[in-house]
Amino acid sequence: MQLGQLYRQVRDRFRAAGLPAADPDARILVSTLLNLSISDLILDERREIAASTVAEIGQKAKLRLAGMPVGRILGEREFYGRRFLLNSAALEPRPDTEVLIDAVLHRTMSDRPIVIWDIGTGSGAIAVTLLAELPLCQAIAFDLSEDALACAAGNARLHDVDTRFQAVCADFLSSIDTCCSDGPDWIISNPPYIQTDVLSTLDPEVIHFDPLLALDGGKSGLEAYVCIITDAAKLMKQGTGIAFEIGFDQAADVEKQLRHHGFGAIEIIKDLSGNDRVVLARRA
Repeated sequence: MQLGQLYRQVRDRFRAAGLPAADPDARILVSTLLNLSISDLILDERREIAASTVAEIGQKAKLRLAGMPVGRILGEREFYGRRFLLNSAALEPRPDTEVLIDAVLHRTMSDRPIVIWDIGTGSGAIAVTLLAELPLCQAIAFDLSEDALACAAGNARLHDVDTRFQAVCADFLSSIDTCCSDGPDWIISNPPYIQTDVLSTLDPEVIHFDPLLALDGGKSGLEAYVCIITDAAKLMKQGTGIAFEIGFDQAADVEKQLRHHGFGAIEIIKDLSGNDRVVLARRA
């Protein structure tokens, strides 16, 4: 079978099943499994594909039709233009989180050493991306899951930033004494923020394949923010920054917590859909 024919076959199966991202899912699945660029699907569509490879891609397509996200099928996901490996303990990085990366980068000088703490690192997408973008940066990545930290460490090695990356398996409170005594220049987190009673209403692709630990924000959805902000207020120096990804309706509550604990210069940043997505603040 020729490449173009194979791609269109997968795409049309996805379209017929009503998958919301049928075309990009088909492009990513086929091109990644063949180790080709997406442009090759058009430019090299007459390439002959071995029957065994066609069968393998057909089996992977069945997994997608059964509800498994493409990132889980491939064991990787693109984030901020880089490839990130995944395992079952790591949340798939989403494009919305790139808003958080941009916000921190735009407020950070790249020509001086800084230390960031990434709370609940998961795949390490936030910490590793910032290390790759800021060559003088050091990152300490916290997570309660050893498996997630193994994934993050693997991604740090993949992108050649592992000498500036430290993984710590602990919650935030018990981690303070194990890290740099001077404290961080930035505390950054995309914590679990879904209310417990809302979890059952999530898309099946999320609730069945993303780790619950990375989703469940407790009864209010704010438990992780309260914990992190309370502890950060005890150790952060004046002028250092804190940045969170938030749910679309959580900006006011997170801002209230920040002000209550002595943070100022608070900014709310929207994502491309116009929803509140990031909260930033400085220790006053």
